[in-house]
Amino acid sequence: MGQVLACIQDKLHGKQWRHQQLRKITDRVFDRVKTDAGREHLTFEELFIAVLFVYNDINKHIPGPHIDPPPKEKVKTMMEVCDFNLDGVLDREEFYQFIKKLTADTLDIVSRNLIIALVLAPTVAILTKRATEGVPGVGKVVQKLPNSVYASLIALGVLVLENVAEAST
Repeated sequence: MGQVLACIQDKLHGKQWRHQQLRKITDRVFDRVKTDAGREHLTFEELFIAVLFVYNDINKHIPGPHIDPPPKEKVKTMMEVCDFNLDGVLDREEFYQFIKKLTADTLDIVSRNLIIALVLAPTVAILTKRATEGVPGVGKVVQKLPNSVYASLIALGVLVLENVAEAST
């Protein structure tokens, strides 16, 4: 059980996992905008559209209030900072670094929301377990499970559902 929880914690908090997810999102958005534009780089206008796509993806997959994208002025300023070769456009790697800097605070909020969900899921599981006592058939089965096992099953079920939803997008 401890190994499973450690694996989940590494997956949720691991920097490598976070970078892989961010790379996946930025590559998908870059390819989408690049295909529409027909170039291997993004101009400011294309970059702003790409930022909107990234924030749309974040808002689709994260429970809770939506996170607003930054204003055009902030995007323009950050574009200048992340344009390492100073050509006035961003290539794939510059775009990744741009989004990494832009979403640093957002990803911290996401991690916090996931932790809350993983803490709340077991709590809700215990409360629902008590609520099922009077349900014929189901109540007896649920009551036979230890609280720790039931709460872990509910938390793992939430993670599986999130992974299935993520894989389908």
